[in-house]
Amino acid sequence: PMAFEQIIYSVADGVATITLNRPEKLNAFTGKMMSEMIEAFDMTDADDNVKAVIVTGSGRAFCAGADLSEGAKTFDYDALGVGRGGGDSPTRADGSTDYSHHAVRDGGGRLTLRIFESLKPVIGAINGPAVGIGVTMQLAMDIRIASDAARFGFVFARRGIVPEAASSWFLPRIVGISQALEWCYSGRVFGAEEALAGRLVSRVVAPDQLLAEANALAREIADNCAPVSVSLTRQMMWRMLGADHPMEAHKIDSRAIWARGRQADAKEGVVSFLEKRPAKYPDTVSKNMPDFFPWWDERHYK
Repeated sequence: PMAFEQIIYSVADGVATITLNRPEKLNAFTGKMMSEMIEAFDMTDADDNVKAVIVTGSGRAFCAGADLSEGAKTFDYDALGVGRGGGDSPTRADGSTDYSHHAVRDGGGRLTLRIFESLKPVIGAINGPAVGIGVTMQLAMDIRIASDAARFGFVFARRGIVPEAASSWFLPRIVGISQALEWCYSGRVFGAEEALAGRLVSRVVAPDQLLAEANALAREIADNCAPVSVSLTRQMMWRMLGADHPMEAHKIDSRAIWARGRQADAKEGVVSFLEKRPAKYPDTVSKNMPDFFPWWDERHYK
C-alpha cells in the first residue's frame, strides 16, 4: 500500500480499496483527506490492474462528516484562511466576495467531481455512521452497499449550512426529488433499512459480510468484463443523466459500438463465448479508449 496519512490505499487482485483512516475521529473529513482521496482516484484511473474501486471506512464509522474541531469557524472558510496562501483570499479590497475564486470552492465537491470523472466503477461499502460529507461523498459512487450498522444523515440545515459536494445534482437523480428533499429538510439521521427503502443503497448486509459482498461485486466486474467497455459504460450512463433527448445517447452509443466492434475486445468477447471459456480482454483503459473519448470535451470531437 502507498503511504497516505488519512486514508489507506491497497490493490489486490484487480480491486483497489480506499479506506478512510481516522478511526479515532470517526474518519471525519479534512482538507488533507480530500486531497489524498483525489490522489487515490488519480492512481486507480492510471493503473490498468485496477478494474474496480471500493471505498470504506476504518473502525466503527464510515465518515462522521466534516471535522468540527475548529468550532464556530468550521465552515467560515475566509476566517479559517483556507486556500489563502499569503493573501490568496476571495475577499476583495472593498470587502465584497469574488465567488468565482478557487478558494471559494467546496472541498466535498472537489472530491465528488473527481469521483464523477473516474474511469473505473466505484462501490461504496458503508460500514457505519455516514453523515454530512460522509454521505454526500458516496453519491458520486456507482453502487452503495450498507452494513446494518450504517447510519445516514443529510444534516446540513441542522448546522446552519446547505447540502454540498454537488449533492443537489446527485441526490435527486439517485432517490428522486421528494425523498431527497425530505432527508435534507429534516436533517435527521436514519438507518440502513430506510436508506434501502429510499434507494440510497442497493442492499443491506451484516457488518461481517460487508467487505465480502463489496468484493464479490467488484470481482463480478473484474473477472468477466472488458475494462474499456466498463469504463465507457460508466461515463455514458452518468453523463446522459443531463441529456435533453435520447438522440444524445444514440450519438454516443453509435460511436462506441462502432469503435468497440473494431477492437480486439469485441472479437475476444464473441470467440470466448463460442469456445465456452473465460475471456481474456487485451484492451486497456490507459491505451485503448476509443478516439472520440472524452466526447463531452469539444476539443476531442473528430
